[in-house]
Amino acid sequence: MIDWREIDTVLLDMDGTLLDLHFDSHFWLEHLPRRYRELHQLDEASQNALQKRIIGEQGTLDWYSLAYWSRELNVDIVALKREVQHLIGLRSDALDFLKWLKQAHPRVILATNADRASLSLKLPLTGLENYLDAIISSEDVGAAKEEQAFWFALQEIEPFDPARTLFIDDNSRVLESAREFGIRHLLGIKQPDSQRPEKELQEFIALDRFAQLLSQDLPEQQGER
Repeated sequence: MIDWREIDTVLLDMDGTLLDLHFDSHFWLEHLPRRYRELHQLDEASQNALQKRIIGEQGTLDWYSLAYWSRELNVDIVALKREVQHLIGLRSDALDFLKWLKQAHPRVILATNADRASLSLKLPLTGLENYLDAIISSEDVGAAKEEQAFWFALQEIEPFDPARTLFIDDNSRVLESAREFGIRHLLGIKQPDSQRPEKELQEFIALDRFAQLLSQDLPEQQGER
């Protein structure tokens, strides 16, 4: 599927790509609305209204900001996330893929919409940092990956050749944005959330498992890092 001789940089999404999206789906659509209702002693209609509001903010920088939601809802979002942090985990063979990349490729960058508060919670629990050369959050650059501004800022911080870059993400809007920027090699994820049905990505090839990408022969010019 990928000719690794044509790839200099690998950009990886986190939630739904390397990590199982089940944690985020459960937290934002079930746990947070329920705990918000309990903490503020509200009725069920308020819980449903919050669910709709969360969905309506999708794709914006605020939607990914724990500080924004803590302020707007007057709750400690990080503390509430810790209540269900046992659900945070890697997707299927993501760790095998990261280990392979560590041998096969010189530059692996986490390009995520998760803010730094989310990263501070998830990275220690998953060990992702051990396999990454850099971590860039949309919070760092002030633009979500759905916006072109993110990609221009990322290229300033971590120079890469879009024609020789592979980007993997579970979000079709983000993939479309990356394509508009000029990133040549784009792949989606077939089942970001292990507890929900597979998704269909109309315009992008979607991976079932990362093993589909692994080559037994590492590029000659690249060795162990």
